[in-house]
Amino acid sequence: MSALASHQMTQPQPQSQPEMQARILDAALTCVGRVGLAKTTLDDVAREAGCARATLYRYFPGKQPLVGALVAREAQRITDALVAATTSCSTVEDAVVATVTTGVAALERHGALQTVLLVEPEVLLPHLAFHRADDFLRGASAAVAPAIAPFLPEGRAERAAEWLVRIVLSFACSPSPMVDLHDEHSIRRFVNEFVLPGLVPTTQGVPS
Repeated sequence: MSALASHQMTQPQPQSQPEMQARILDAALTCVGRVGLAKTTLDDVAREAGCARATLYRYFPGKQPLVGALVAREAQRITDALVAATTSCSTVEDAVVATVTTGVAALERHGALQTVLLVEPEVLLPHLAFHRADDFLRGASAAVAPAIAPFLPEGRAERAAEWLVRIVLSFACSPSPMVDLHDEHSIRRFVNEFVLPGLVPTTQGVPS
């Protein structure tokens, strides 16, 4: 093998646009997990990704578009995990229990999210209250709906997902000894007592 051929084989291959975008988003996730969102700069992300700042700008022309893309990707990852968790379920009860269990675990394992909650909760809290909460609920409901849609009548998944998100969020923000979101048996009781009556019509006239 010639020296030229050997040199060509050892050169890194150029990455495709999706690969480069994923690399930059991975770098952003690492940086946010390390120092939080406010302290993460585009220079930090470019350095972590091993690319020039100009390269980063070709894909994400500013911090806001980068953060928006990162949030969208992470939300899709959670949606995929929820759908996978409910694939083998046979009842709406099992699907909702799997959705809550998987969702809570995914959020608690998300290093970047936990860092933001710890060091700069003021970034997230405004999204959970008053008029901005509507946007959060729409986004969270859109992430949850695909996991429970196969178990509900057509057209009910998003409303049902919003109800589920609202009630789980209330217990997550105001913990109660009645509901342990880390215990599957407790979650199942919680689902049957508080969640399913709002999702499934009954002969007792419980609102659907």
